[in-house]
Amino acid sequence: MRGPILTSDSRAHYRATFIVLSISCVGYALLQSLASPVLPTLEIGLHTSQNAVTWVLTAYLLSASVWTPIVGRLGDMWGKERLLVVAMSALVVGCAVSALATSLPLMIGGRVIQGVGGGVLPLAFGIIRDEFPAEKVGSAVGVITAIIAAGSGVGLVIAGPIVNSLGFHWLFWLPAIMLVPATIAAKVFVPASPVRGTGRVNIVAAVALSAWLVAVLVAVSEAPSWGWGSGRVVGLFVLGAVIAATWVAVELRATSPLIDMRMMRMPVVWTLNLVAFLFGFGMYAVMAFLPEFLQTSPSAGYGFGLSVTGSGLILLPQCVVMFAVGVWSGPLALKYGGRFVLLLGSTISIAPFLLLVFANNHQWEIVIATGLLGAGFGLAFTAMSALIVAGVPAEQTGVASGMNANIRTIGGSIGAAVMSSIIAATVHDGSLPTAAGYDHGFAFLTAMGVLAAAAVLLVPRSRHLDREEFEHALPHPGVGLVAAGTLLGDDPE
Repeated sequence: MRGPILTSDSRAHYRATFIVLSISCVGYALLQSLASPVLPTLEIGLHTSQNAVTWVLTAYLLSASVWTPIVGRLGDMWGKERLLVVAMSALVVGCAVSALATSLPLMIGGRVIQGVGGGVLPLAFGIIRDEFPAEKVGSAVGVITAIIAAGSGVGLVIAGPIVNSLGFHWLFWLPAIMLVPATIAAKVFVPASPVRGTGRVNIVAAVALSAWLVAVLVAVSEAPSWGWGSGRVVGLFVLGAVIAATWVAVELRATSPLIDMRMMRMPVVWTLNLVAFLFGFGMYAVMAFLPEFLQTSPSAGYGFGLSVTGSGLILLPQCVVMFAVGVWSGPLALKYGGRFVLLLGSTISIAPFLLLVFANNHQWEIVIATGLLGAGFGLAFTAMSALIVAGVPAEQTGVASGMNANIRTIGGSIGAAVMSSIIAATVHDGSLPTAAGYDHGFAFLTAMGVLAAAAVLLVPRSRHLDREEFEHALPHPGVGLVAAGTLLGDDPE
């Protein structure tokens, strides 16, 4: 049972809390994307293959998918501020392990530990709900969402300069250095949770979630070498399906579920989670494989032979446009509805994948594609965040928002593995992937984009939602500067 919403005068440090939450989410977002542009560098430095090195990204997403609901549940039970310190400490320790890694297994081990830090998302949303004045909750959630999106984009751009200047190990040392003082600040400035939940962590559900995801991801990753019709691949898919069904049944019966399947039955929740799942395919697959495409020498029949820094600059329009479009989408959503903005973003996101299939011979074509991706993702993610906040009861804001982000991560882990499998299928005797492999991969992402747009049509129209709540949930123009400044500045009289 939750306590009353706190007023602006009842908790002294919500502005300091906002700064700590922002830094923790930036660290998490950077670690999602910093490794993506340098996968070819890691492949050489860790003496592994292109298909195997993809697990540097996939392992992180898989771990985050499992640990996010676990850490969120522990936060409800033991205190969100305590678990925020734990999650941030895991990011620091995982970064140190990866920074010291000289082999792929150790690097993957560090990334798995970093995945525990995925818990900062539900913890951040829950702390905002507990600590912030009611009129600032929606804006704060919008700002944090924008920060995560921007942080992921920035990671793609700065990875090159870091590797060129310091080496790939500093991709992990630098976030660790940033997060150490932030972890101390979380301990000092984030107040103790005013309300503690009851219940327990559902270990069976956690193991089942991990098991079916691992079974499916291993099957998808190894299918090119084992054969899609081989007994091992088919067996893993069947095993994954059986365990997934068991997991759902366990969650439905649990008094303290990791992922609340009863909440998932709400039309606005399950439809938006379906959209988030499909969007995750495209978002993380592009982060993982477009840099590799750009860095490949033209002698392979595609690519531009760019450096890590050069490929990051090609991806810069996605980051800039995603942030800019996202923060200016509020008036559009208020005028036409969040569902319209989500559909618009989903539809726009189809075009760049088509461009990557049919028009990828010039760098300016890739720039246009990444800019369109930024526009589509910026509109869609902002609308999803606002629709979730406005569509669920106030006390479920943090849980529903964290669940939506987690579903997107699960989609990303599967999407990255499928994309890797499609591209790796064209690799023979250690050769580079063929142009057809990338074309087929981008065509797959196009199909996922079409499905995401179709899924938006299932989302309830926003006119059924409370307009005032929806307006509070939307970031206004300049959310990254104006709204954040409002959160940190003086309260209006």
